[in-house]
Amino acid sequence: MKIDVLTLFPDMFNGVFAESIIKRAMDNNLVEINVYNIRDYSKDPHKKVDDTPYGGGAGMVLMCQPIFDAVKALRSDNSKVILLTPSGKLYKQSIALDLSLEKHLIIICGHYEGFDERIKTICDMELSIGDYILTGGEIPAMVLIDSITRLIDGVIRKESYLNESFTDNLLDYPTYTKPRVYDGLVVPDVLVNGDHAKIDKWRREQQIEITKNNRPDLLKGDDSCE
Repeated sequence: MKIDVLTLFPDMFNGVFAESIIKRAMDNNLVEINVYNIRDYSKDPHKKVDDTPYGGGAGMVLMCQPIFDAVKALRSDNSKVILLTPSGKLYKQSIALDLSLEKHLIIICGHYEGFDERIKTICDMELSIGDYILTGGEIPAMVLIDSITRLIDGVIRKESYLNESFTDNLLDYPTYTKPRVYDGLVVPDVLVNGDHAKIDKWRREQQIEITKNNRPDLLKGDDSCE
């Protein structure tokens, strides 16, 4: 997979992908990540990329020209262009799974007051990582890249994410490791009795209970949890 990021602050990405799983994925040529400065595509002599909003109001708005030209330069037949915006569809694990199957992603990071609305016409998808406001789209872009890259075939073992949080609309079950007793806290007996059928049943029950308590919204319409 190839991932291209369009941003006004490329230095924010320095070092973010130079560690751990994403670095190994890049070293093994499973993913290619490129970061481009939107200003490099501006035709303004001073590399201007924003202007005041029509109709008045606070802040500056990102202009069409630099972003249109940047996307045109990077886009190919198998590209999917993603606009990061608070008004976008809420990002979920199911979307990450779908995007991990794509060949080429172009991620546009917003900043300042927002985008010229016409920029949405060149995008395939608008995404938001949550109901809160950040200073720009750089951190959300990092979230997308991290969550998508780990799902690319060959990056991690499939077993590592098939039963984790948000699979089947459930949060993950509790996990423990040695020692069996620590500071008076004991690992549940069911996990050390060797009965894998009972272990699987306990884990499923724990997933449902934890999800009911912490994220009941995930269970709506999920017949598997009845």
